[in-house]
Amino acid sequence: MTTDCIFCRILRKEIPSAKIFENDKFYSFLDVSPVNFGHAIIIPKEHTETMITAKSTTLREIMPVAKKIACAIMKHQKADGFNLCINNCKAAGQLVPHLHIHIIPRFEADSVTIDKQKTKKYVPGEMEKLAVKIKETVDSM
Repeated sequence: MTTDCIFCRILRKEIPSAKIFENDKFYSFLDVSPVNFGHAIIIPKEHTETMITAKSTTLREIMPVAKKIACAIMKHQKADGFNLCINNCKAAGQLVPHLHIHIIPRFEADSVTIDKQKTKKYVPGEMEKLAVKIKETVDSM
């Protein structure tokens, strides 16, 4: 844990939270600024900033926790669906530099949108070339 990380401070109980789950490796609580009521955050107890810096075991073990919490939120909130979101780094909207997963309950009539009007379009052949380059990078790692 780091001294100035808000999520580490929550883990140390220096900042209150509305806990919904805890085990020896993960802690989950309701977001204080929810997109929809029931919006939860899951954090590893071991401080790591992003998915890139996280241990593979942390990533492997957090998903069953996310599934369990998402199922509970959907059931309790009578949600029609949910978003599972991990922002990595400031440019991607990560406000707290501690790996965390958002579980956001969604409802048919909610006003939450992901603006598909602002998506980019590939020119013919560009997507395939980019896929090859990224695959080469993946294969070299």
